[in-house]
Amino acid sequence: MRVVLQRVSSARVRIDGETVGSVGNGMLLLVGFTQGEDEADLEWMADKVVGLRIFNDEEGKMNLSLHDVSGEVLVVSQFTLYGDTRKGRRPSFVKAASPETAVPLYERFVALLEERAPGTVATGEFGAMMDVELVNDGPVTLVLERGAS
Repeated sequence: MRVVLQRVSSARVRIDGETVGSVGNGMLLLVGFTQGEDEADLEWMADKVVGLRIFNDEEGKMNLSLHDVSGEVLVVSQFTLYGDTRKGRRPSFVKAASPETAVPLYERFVALLEERAPGTVATGEFGAMMDVELVNDGPVTLVLERGAS
């Protein structure tokens, strides 16, 4: 499981020009899955995301978590996080989980975040062509990984 986490002051995802998910202060998570991942991987990642101290305190130091700032989360599926570009010029996506595997993992991950996050958890639509807009606060961008790689 790979997550590209971006600290945002706002983010939204649109499908065919219509906003389907949006958040204010919080995080945008681009999430990809591979074969062999399980509930433990999803729980670890949900706990990691919610517990990361990436928001600034009154001294400007990254000491605050999502809970401390009542932050929101926008989760967007992104199978291309498992794109392999080592050979040739066209990425290979053989390590990305199939939709039959990835959809239940994605839905469970979102549910775990809904249980743990203090604010809104919004999503895009799995497998849809989406436009993602964000204001990256900082900028702060982290790559998190867990599970079968």
